[in-house]
Amino acid sequence: MDKFFLKKRAQSVLVLSLIIIVAYGSILITEFDVIKGLHSIPNAIMWGFSNFYPTQESLEKLPSILEKLQETVLISIAAASVASVFAIVFAIFGSKTTKMNGFLSAISRGIATLFRNIDVAAWAMILLFSFGQSSLTGYFALFFVSFGFLTRAFMETIDEVGLHSVEALTATGASYTSIIIHSVIPSSIPQIISWVLFMIETNIRSATLVGILTGTGIGFSFDLFYKSLNYNAASLVVLTIVAAILTIEFISNYVRRVIL
Repeated sequence: MDKFFLKKRAQSVLVLSLIIIVAYGSILITEFDVIKGLHSIPNAIMWGFSNFYPTQESLEKLPSILEKLQETVLISIAAASVASVFAIVFAIFGSKTTKMNGFLSAISRGIATLFRNIDVAAWAMILLFSFGQSSLTGYFALFFVSFGFLTRAFMETIDEVGLHSVEALTATGASYTSIIIHSVIPSSIPQIISWVLFMIETNIRSATLVGILTGTGIGFSFDLFYKSLNYNAASLVVLTIVAAILTIEFISNYVRRVIL
């Protein structure tokens, strides 16, 4: 037992040492001045309190900001909702519990892994070449990331909750379609809804960055005000984004309590 703990402690010390070495090496390569960075924090906080707050003049822009926010929220919900439909099909084919054959399962898992591991900002930049700066670019960027994430999440959900019911129906001679419709989907639907709500929350956060890249939505409004040095209006955009995220999170948490 002592040897086991000594081995774990040695591994922990080794990992910690590697982290410290990498961090120190990064500081040297980037020529980052840690002391200067720490000293600048109070000045940055004071600047934020002095400049980054809404004023009466910036409040006049609230209707246009809310219009852009509405566009962002609707695109986020649409991307997650449509992606969930495709994701559940791929999840059924890719799940170990409901897979039809190994080839389809491998293809479904491979596609999910590919789409999930490419960041939403990378998708936005890739799609800019095809669709330009438009709402469609932002929609597809959010859709692809949502599809990859939800497919993986749905696979795990089906594997967790559907195994026993699938085995029971298979033993009675039920068809594959009947098992999916009458067992897998009903038993998985609460968790599926929960994952979709989580994806909507995540999309709203990501949509701000996507909007900066694609020139649409609330992200574009923030970028426009910030680059024009209108920090008061930019702070109002930030506050509306925070309020929207908190509202969506409150609604999704309430729905989760009801269905789970």
